[in-house]
Amino acid sequence: MIEIEVAYATPEQQLVLALSVPEHTDLRSAVLLSGIAKTFPGLNVSIAPLGLFGRKVAQPEAQLVAAGDRIEIYRPLTIDPKQARLNRAAKTKGEKAQSPKG
Repeated sequence: MIEIEVAYATPEQQLVLALSVPEHTDLRSAVLLSGIAKTFPGLNVSIAPLGLFGRKVAQPEAQLVAAGDRIEIYRPLTIDPKQARLNRAAKTKGEKAQSPKG
């Protein structure tokens, strides 16, 4: 058996499950074995993008787990990263304009 972790987060909740899986288990199967989907209604682990330590894995069904792996389940982006940066910059600029100068 191999010790791994499976992680998923929403804006409201984060969960990291430690579990043991048989050798030669692929990433997708390990996530299914974790049962993490029971905690997050609407999470479809059979199609969700997966990664290892912050790096997306293109073919999780072909990638075997290794001892100590942390498999991450990714959720869709709610906003384009470029737009998020523009929004933050505009907010910062607006806050600076409103702050009293001294």
